Amino acid sequence: MTPIPDIFLDTSALFAGIWSAVSGVRMLLKLGEARAVKLHVSSQVLTEIEAVLRRKSPESLGSLALLLDRSRIKITPESSPVHLRQCESLVDYAPDAQGLAAAWTAVADYFVTLDRKHFLNNQVMQATIPFPVGTPGDCLTWYRKGFVSSAN
Repeated sequence: MTPIPDIFLDTSALFAGIWSAVSGVRMLLKLGEARAVKLHVSSQVLTEIEAVLRRKSPESLGSLALLLDRSRIKITPESSPVHLRQCESLVDYAPDAQGLAAAWTAVADYFVTLDRKHFLNNQVMQATIPFPVGTPGDCLTWYRKGFVSSAN
C-alpha cells in the first residue's frame, strides 16, 4: 500500500487556495478532501491567514472555514526548539522560520509555498531541511511521480 504524504501549507499557499478555485493549491485541497494526502498548517499560519482575510477580504472567512473542514487540514503541534533554532538560522523572517520549523517538527513530506524571497530562492535552506520545498505545481508534480504512478 502506498503511504499517504503529509503536506504542509504555508500562509501564502493557503491564501492562494482561497482566492482561486482553479489553482494548484485548490487541487491539493481537493486531494486532502479525497484523503489522498494529509494536509497540515501551524496555528501561526491560521492566525496569519485570518488576519490577512479580515484586512483584505472579510467575506472570505467563511470560505476559509469551509476549505479547512472539507480538506481535513490538521493543525501541527508547536515546533521543537531545536528545529526552530535551525530554521531561524536559515530563514531571516521569524514568522516564516516558525512555519518551516512547524513543518519540520511535524515530519512533513513536502512544504508548499509561493514565497520566493524566504523559501523558493533560498538554496541554503533547501539543501539543509529534510523535505522538498516548492510551489503548489511543484508539489503536484512530486505527488504524481511518487504516489500516483506507484499506485498503478
